[in-house]
Amino acid sequence: MHTRRTFLATSGAAITLLPFAARADGHAPDMFPTSMGDLTVHPIAHASLVLELADGTIYVDPVGDAADYAGLPAAAIILITHEHGDHFDAETLAALDTGSSVFITNPAVFAMLTEDQQARATSLANGDRMGLGDLTIDAIAAYNTTEDRLNFHPQGRDNGYVLTYRDFRVYISGDTEDTPEMRGLENIDLAFVCMNLPFTMDAEAAASAVAEFAPTYVYPYHYRGRDNGTQDPAEFAAMLPDGIEAKMGGWYS
Repeated sequence: MHTRRTFLATSGAAITLLPFAARADGHAPDMFPTSMGDLTVHPIAHASLVLELADGTIYVDPVGDAADYAGLPAAAIILITHEHGDHFDAETLAALDTGSSVFITNPAVFAMLTEDQQARATSLANGDRMGLGDLTIDAIAAYNTTEDRLNFHPQGRDNGYVLTYRDFRVYISGDTEDTPEMRGLENIDLAFVCMNLPFTMDAEAAASAVAEFAPTYVYPYHYRGRDNGTQDPAEFAAMLPDGIEAKMGGWYS
């Protein structure tokens, strides 16, 4: 039985959370042990995922049908990387139970939130850090570096995130290429890395970056795009060195 715990907002007010609930139908979760209990990963679709922790549940870039989140606990934290429609959808947020959720976003998305959401939100620019109880959140720059892609994700606007849950570190790339900030990450246990052309990078660039910062586990995600933009997650996994385990999330099943 899980003990009820809380994340703490920066104001010092506690957000009370319910114990784990039933997992959403249709998504096979993976569990990763941490010193604070298991972290359970629920792939939702494309760039959306849910992280269940002993202290509460984090929805990352929740978009799409609210029914995809049925059976999961309400979000203690809504984490949004940037404003593109496959990462931020006001209609999805309105359909979900977010009345007690804390929102953490980049500055551009913060400006798009409702007044009520802004009252419970924190805007993090690249390089900013905040703490919520046992969780620390670092905003990591996410941007394009290839000349003909610079307009998709300009440097300085969008975020990836590193979540440090005591001694367990999770990297969520958002939309980005294999930037120096990504390659310079350290001590990452679990990573979610995008690969999608023309908007981010191909599987080879993603695998090269992952090999450099060497997480223990990595999910390729956000790998289907328009036209010929789809990247093969199996090819990505085959390019990884020994010691890094690729996890397949079934994002498009």
